[in-house]
Amino acid sequence: MTPVDDKIVQQSKQLRHELHQIAELSGKEHKTADRIKEMLRSCSPDEIIDGVGGNGIIAIFKGKEEGPSVVIRSELDALPIPEENELEYGSKTEGVAHKCGHDGHMAIVAGIAAFLRENRPSKGDVYLLFQPAEETGQGAAKILDDERFKQIEPDYMFALHNLPGYPKHQILLRDGVFAAASRGFEVELKGETSHAAHPENGQSPALALASLIQNFSAFPQFYSTLDEAAKVTVIHSKLGEVAFGTSPGYAEFRATIRTYRNKLMKQLCERAERLVKDTAEMHQLTSTARWTELFEATKSDESCNRIIEKAASVNGLESFRKETPFAWSEDFGRFTSQHKGAIFGLGAGEQHPQLHSSMYDFPDDLIPTGISMFVEIIKQITGVNH
Repeated sequence: MTPVDDKIVQQSKQLRHELHQIAELSGKEHKTADRIKEMLRSCSPDEIIDGVGGNGIIAIFKGKEEGPSVVIRSELDALPIPEENELEYGSKTEGVAHKCGHDGHMAIVAGIAAFLRENRPSKGDVYLLFQPAEETGQGAAKILDDERFKQIEPDYMFALHNLPGYPKHQILLRDGVFAAASRGFEVELKGETSHAAHPENGQSPALALASLIQNFSAFPQFYSTLDEAAKVTVIHSKLGEVAFGTSPGYAEFRATIRTYRNKLMKQLCERAERLVKDTAEMHQLTSTARWTELFEATKSDESCNRIIEKAASVNGLESFRKETPFAWSEDFGRFTSQHKGAIFGLGAGEQHPQLHSSMYDFPDDLIPTGISMFVEIIKQITGVNH
């Protein structure tokens, strides 16, 4: 495996534990960003840009000669999930914890900064990006809209995500779609309340809500073809208030739509909006609908995957080509829709608690593996001065 100084590994592990304790939600990663900036300053990059797309940070390491530029991305945010496992470095933020491993991803990219302090690119530039608001699908879009990022115009972008359920240290790749597109759909139905003894005097959204739950659950069956994977998950509904004397006049409905193709997503979204409108009109209700947490399908470039495979080979790691995309979504898809890049999976152990589980914790022994993978990727693109 590409040698990484043990001091860098130990510092990266300690940093992860510190970041784990100050876990912050999407868009509120102020303390996390401050700690990352403090660490980066010790690595003497040529420039640190902060406040990118919100709380985002970019550390720039320039080569002596002109050449290709590469961005290595990690994520700042945690999840609104209480921590149930007992850790010496447990989250001190009530109800919030790093249950997706972004603390580990940050520690890996911070480790790259420490490596580059003594091993500058020989040609081209390396940009280490710490992205805010990945979990809500908002951070990447804001970074892409930031004029300071637009000036970078990277030739390559790479990211990793740890993956429980796969052999530890295994590298997972897929040409084309790596992870699904997804969108959250929020609907409000408004009618008129009345006395529960006389529901005919009001306009209850109860039947309309029941119809939407049923029809959305069957959505993929009727609006996508057999070779186009799609999934709709009803995640929340609410009808009226707990008042037994009142027939309701208000309802809420929320669902998540997932596909592997952005074009199909657009078609399903149009169908969803039409279904809500038609259902509301049928039941003489008014409706509002909006989309939230918009994730593009995450695609990996084939030539970038070859770079990743070579990095895995140099590091003596097993590579695995996945036949089908992952059903979850990743905000990195926004970047690869505009820039050449790829994301790879890093196996976290077949029996390891799953992502977003209250018992999940990032395995520290993945940190040197992640650093070695990215260092080798950077070497292939920019070379490194020793």
